[in-house]
Amino acid sequence: MGVVVPHKVQFTGENSFLCLKAEEGGEQTTTCTHWRGLISPAGPGHVLFLKSDATDGEIRAYSDNEGFARFIQIIEETLNPDSFADKSLPLIPAKFSNSGDIGSTFIETISSAQGDIVMSWSDMGDPFMLAAAPEDDLVGDWGVYSCLTPAGTATLDVAGRRAAGKTYPSEMAGHPSGMSCLAWSETWVR
Repeated sequence: MGVVVPHKVQFTGENSFLCLKAEEGGEQTTTCTHWRGLISPAGPGHVLFLKSDATDGEIRAYSDNEGFARFIQIIEETLNPDSFADKSLPLIPAKFSNSGDIGSTFIETISSAQGDIVMSWSDMGDPFMLAAAPEDDLVGDWGVYSCLTPAGTATLDVAGRRAAGKTYPSEMAGHPSGMSCLAWSETWVR
């Protein structure tokens, strides 16, 4: 028998992420969180938060819906508080598209006046389901339910400049995963 989650749905959509390091165990040289929202208090939208050697360490945010981006920053206060939660971070207007599939390579393209950003995930592992209710304390007072597919290979290009490093295996909630994952069918509750 199914169970209805007793918390209010705040977001549903995707929250794929891409992280790179120069060497395993080293510091991250690139951190990207890409959100595609179907349901949120600010309606549907997209936002990409990005910090990389390909931006000379500059934190950037690209979006097609300012209200959506600012709402997602509330969630980022739990995930990346020192990078992506600052609401004074300027938003760069952008268009979002994707291509490919998890059987080969999946690509997200973010187009703005500053040029294209191309994120790619390939060599995909097996999808797994993450379920963390607010009382689990994994993500603060939020709950998250997500289907994650870890990538063995990930790349980032910012206006033709390739980010250095590569992605490595990691764990998520004690389960084998990766530093870069497609996170589809993701829902955040509170």
